[in-house]
Amino acid sequence: MIDRHALPVLNRLLAPPARALAGAGVGADQITVAGFALGVLGGVAVAADWFGLGLVLILANRLADGLDGAVARLAGPTDRGAFLDIALDFLFYALVPLGFALADPGRNALAAAALIASFVGTGSSFLAFASVANRRGLRAADYPGKGIYYLGGLTEGGETILVFAAMCLWPTAFPVLAWSFAGLCLLTTLARWHDGWTRLKPDE
Repeated sequence: MIDRHALPVLNRLLAPPARALAGAGVGADQITVAGFALGVLGGVAVAADWFGLGLVLILANRLADGLDGAVARLAGPTDRGAFLDIALDFLFYALVPLGFALADPGRNALAAAALIASFVGTGSSFLAFASVANRRGLRAADYPGKGIYYLGGLTEGGETILVFAAMCLWPTAFPVLAWSFAGLCLLTTLARWHDGWTRLKPDE
């Protein structure tokens, strides 16, 4: 929901470091993989109850996610880069609630499972729409820099990171935050199902 408004500002802020990285010969795929490694370490830190470190690593992952796109736009985006970016992102999003489940299974496991299941709903509806939209040659006007059709919703990347940050800052509130955000993700999934049903109807 907030991504379409935040992305133009972030793109301007990330342009100078992206030019520096591209000038130094650092490729977008290298940044994507490094960012994913930071995200995995963030999940490990959360599982070890190091929530402050986990938050820093999670934010570093998101910074890398912005930089890889900025570098790709300078060098020329590739299909492999678009695939790698979205595939690793979706796994990263699941690793954070998994970390909280491992940190306190008795308190967090059920809420974490519900949140991960809700991510499957948002992720699968997102990718299913993008796959068919690409075959039809559709483009998302609000997200022109994305490598695939980017179907927005109530819960997008920006909202997810804000919730992850809140979880790290107030870890005892994880169950409430997880159940609440899972409900919002369910609404996003239902909205995307509706979009798919109405916008991708058979050609007449």
